[in-house]
Amino acid sequence: MVKGKIVFVVPDMPGGGTERVVALLANEYAARGIAVSILLFAGHQTAYPLDECIEVVSLGEPSGGSIGRRIERIRRMRSYYRANRGCRIWAFSVMGAVFSAVAVIGCRKEYTFLISERNDPQRYEHPHIRNFFYRGADRIVCQTQDAIDSFPKAIRRKALVIPNPVEIGDTAVWSGEREKRIVAVGRLEPQKNHSLLLQAFARFRAQYPAYTLELYGQGSLEDALREQAKELGIDRSVIFHGFSRQVREEIRGAAMYVLSSDYEGISNSMLEALALGIPVIATDCPCGGSRTYIRQEVNGLLVPTGNMTELSDAMLRLAGDPQLGAGFGREGQKLKETLGVSQIADRFLVS
Repeated sequence: MVKGKIVFVVPDMPGGGTERVVALLANEYAARGIAVSILLFAGHQTAYPLDECIEVVSLGEPSGGSIGRRIERIRRMRSYYRANRGCRIWAFSVMGAVFSAVAVIGCRKEYTFLISERNDPQRYEHPHIRNFFYRGADRIVCQTQDAIDSFPKAIRRKALVIPNPVEIGDTAVWSGEREKRIVAVGRLEPQKNHSLLLQAFARFRAQYPAYTLELYGQGSLEDALREQAKELGIDRSVIFHGFSRQVREEIRGAAMYVLSSDYEGISNSMLEALALGIPVIATDCPCGGSRTYIRQEVNGLLVPTGNMTELSDAMLRLAGDPQLGAGFGREGQKLKETLGVSQIADRFLVS
């Protein structure tokens, strides 16, 4: 039996890859009878279904840069930790780790402190501040070896690789001819580089005009991307679906899934697309998550980051060779055997 409540620390849960992983792990532990809570330090949303036994605590809204609000946030966090002495603090964000470390000053030894690095560490704007607080953790969990290697030696000694869990539930793998749809799942933010995908699709569509490009996710760039689609003359073929809780069911029949990101930890939606048997194209972006799970020409295609022509060529290749995509899909489904939620949850518990 796990000693102490597991407290996941995240800013908010409006629907994204990190939030999806937290929800999967939290539900798994709750089903095992382990006490679990989710501490939201900058919001109150819970986009993914959670077991009714899971305690969700909101400490308030985003600070907007206010020092006073951040101090109040830390005060509330400290009060919560004191009420749950001996808990296991699992921070799934850099700022969650920083705020938690400050909140337990003077009583740090009473808690087990795990930090899960969710993105490319080299992209963080203030690495010295982050590394100072990371050194105080009991364990650092990264998603790839490349991520571990980017940290100083003192942090690397505490780090290990645990991949994201894959959960497709009861979603059936598509059979028969695939629909003429290209899908992408992810926040509409600069990191994901949907602009590149729109350019690649415009070039692709010159040869395959019957296809649509369907984007699942929401974010600050939606208006700009809609305008770009108009400028490229493809707006009638690009569909913005927003966030969907049934996204796996909605994308399973697609001709291909495309990840165009400039950097990632590991894209959870990419892993789920592989497990669903959808032919996948992904940028070989830092910090190595795509290349860790996509074997070139075996279960998918890797293309360089930021290269519109190669991305478009890969899309053209899959559209022109359905048998190639079918083979990728059969291989991709094998991920379910090694990245199940139960297996990944076990690895976090013994980390």
